[in-house]
Amino acid sequence: QVQLVESGGGLVQAGGSLRLSCAASGSIFSIISMGWYRQAPGKQRELVAVITSDDSTNYADSVKGRFTISRDNAKITVYLQMNSLKPEDTAVYYCNALVIVALTTGPLNFWGQGTQVTVSS
Repeated sequence: QVQLVESGGGLVQAGGSLRLSCAASGSIFSIISMGWYRQAPGKQRELVAVITSDDSTNYADSVKGRFTISRDNAKITVYLQMNSLKPEDTAVYYCNALVIVALTTGPLNFWGQGTQVTVSS
């Protein structure tokens, strides 16, 4: 019903920057929120940042001041600008969207396929 396509991951040295993008497409009536989660090897998936339909944002404490989430409503795309990257930011980053696909359904959760971010020391 809804597809999320991520891009922008890669390998970067500590202190560097990356920008992730996630474009949504499909049967979208409205989007409640879009965000980014990450999962490092051997760890649980955790919230990195989320932005809601009224542009409210929320960040994990570990990324506050370094990461910025934003969105382009016309392109139905969410971005994650990651600055001052640290080796502990290394993980697979997943895009998430909470979407209403029709007035007769409740909000549904969708995930992207994930993009690898590796920060070398």
